[in-house]
Amino acid sequence: MMKFSRKNFLLTSTGVTLNSIFAFANNPFSLQNTYPISSNAYNWFTFYKREGKEWGKDWDACIREYTQCGLTAIEPSFSSLNDVNALLPVLDKYKISIPSVYANSVLHKKEEAEKSIATVLSIAEVIKNHGAKILVTNPTPIRWGGDEVKTDAELGIQLENLEELGKQLKAHGITLAYHTHATEMLGGAKEFHHMLQNTSKENVSFCFDVHWVFRGSQDSALAVYDVMKMYGDRIAELHLRQSIKGVWSETFGPGDIDYTKIAMALEKLQLRPHLVIEQCIEDKTVVNIDVVEAHKRDLIAVKKVFNRA
Repeated sequence: MMKFSRKNFLLTSTGVTLNSIFAFANNPFSLQNTYPISSNAYNWFTFYKREGKEWGKDWDACIREYTQCGLTAIEPSFSSLNDVNALLPVLDKYKISIPSVYANSVLHKKEEAEKSIATVLSIAEVIKNHGAKILVTNPTPIRWGGDEVKTDAELGIQLENLEELGKQLKAHGITLAYHTHATEMLGGAKEFHHMLQNTSKENVSFCFDVHWVFRGSQDSALAVYDVMKMYGDRIAELHLRQSIKGVWSETFGPGDIDYTKIAMALEKLQLRPHLVIEQCIEDKTVVNIDVVEAHKRDLIAVKKVFNRA
C-alpha cells in the first residue's frame, strides 16, 4: 500500500499543524514570496488556432497582443535553445517577465534521458538570467494521447532522472516542478504517485495542473481535493483551468472544480505558489469572446479566488 501522507494535512480551524509551519519555513513559495500571475502559452495556441491564426509565427505580433490583456508575465514552452533565443528578446522588448518556463523531458529511457536532461539544463542556464525561478517539466509519456502505462522498471529510471534533474536545476537557483497530464493517472495513478512519493521535497516540487488531475480521474473533483491533501505542501505552481460538465470553459470561473477549496487549503498551509492561467479551449467549448477579453476575465477571476492584488 502506498503511504499517502494524509496526516500532513490535518488542519484545525484554530491553527496550523507542525507540517504547515515546516512548509512555511522551508518552501520558497511561502507567503512572503509572490510572482506575478502568468498565463501558459498553450492557452494562446488554442485560441489562435480557433481564430485561424498561428501562435508563435510572428512573436512580435503575438506578444504585443498578449500585453493587451493585462498580464505582465508568461510561462513559455521551450524545447530547445533556439526557442529560447527566438522569444526572449521579444519578451524583453514588451517587458513581459518569465517567473517560470515549461519544458518537456524524456526521463524513462536511459539512452534518451541524458540528452534530454542536458537540453533542459542548457535552457536553464539562459533563463536564470532572465528572472526564471521555476522550471516545469512533464516527463513524456510513451505516446502523447495514448493509454499505455510505463513499466515499473521505466518508472524507476524516470524517478532517478527526475531527482537528478531537480538537483542540478537547484544548483542553478531554479526549482523543478513536476507536472502531469491525464496519462499519469492511468494504472491506479502509479506514475503520478511514484514520482511524488519517492522524490525529495528538496529537489522536486509539484506543479499541480488541477484540471488534468480532474480529467485523468474520470472527471472527479474529489480526486483533485485528495491530491491537494496529499501533496499540497509540495506545490510550487498551479495551472488553472475550469470546465463545465467536463468541457473546458472559455474563461476561468465557477464550474466542475471548486477552486475556493484549493485556495483555502493553500492559505491554511501558508503557501503562495505561482499562479499560471491555463484556460485552454477545445472543440466543444462555446465561443463568445476573443483571446484578449478571455484572459482579461481570467485574470480578474483568478485574483479574486486566490486573493491576489
